[in-house]
Amino acid sequence: MSDDATPAGDARRSRGGRLKLLSLLAITLLAVLLFTAWSQTWFTLTVQGKPFVVGGGVAGGALSALALASLALVAALAIAGPFFRVVLGVLEALLGACVIVVSAFAMANPVVAATSAITKATGVAGPRSVARLVTGSSMTAWPIAAAVLGVVIVLLGLAIAVTARSWPTSGRKYSRSRVVAAEGPGDDTGALDPVREWDAMSEGDDPTRH
Repeated sequence: MSDDATPAGDARRSRGGRLKLLSLLAITLLAVLLFTAWSQTWFTLTVQGKPFVVGGGVAGGALSALALASLALVAALAIAGPFFRVVLGVLEALLGACVIVVSAFAMANPVVAATSAITKATGVAGPRSVARLVTGSSMTAWPIAAAVLGVVIVLLGLAIAVTARSWPTSGRKYSRSRVVAAEGPGDDTGALDPVREWDAMSEGDDPTRH
């Protein structure tokens, strides 16, 4: 009897399934929170004696693309095999590192991060010329929140890379056993034919019934 058919194997699959679900939900939640941070006010600068509000879309504009890329990984991880799950986990960690870099740069250089918006509003171009217009600045908690989210994304990506091999592979055992039964135990070609596996699943059969 295969280890996967034992109660211990069932327990491992159950734990792996829960871990996979929690990981995918965590990525989605972190991406949504990153979008939220990106959409908020990050800085209020004093430009020519007047308050000038700078949002995350200006100071941390790349965060929206990073959040979208993270969401795309959810779909990829849901169908990837064990090896590619590890690769995608590392990629998620790299996305988190990019979030940290973008947020840290904005916090360290709020005027530079807002230069394009200030130029658009005042018509003054050039970093030095723009910097002379700014006489004060204050920061909200949102860029800090974005940086913290980046750290959490890095940790989550690394955790996925370490644990993804224990995730269950949906439909693999079902599709092979079904085709073997249809072709006969001596026909190995049918069991490994991806076209026939796809056709079997496309027929609408419920894998839980087999």
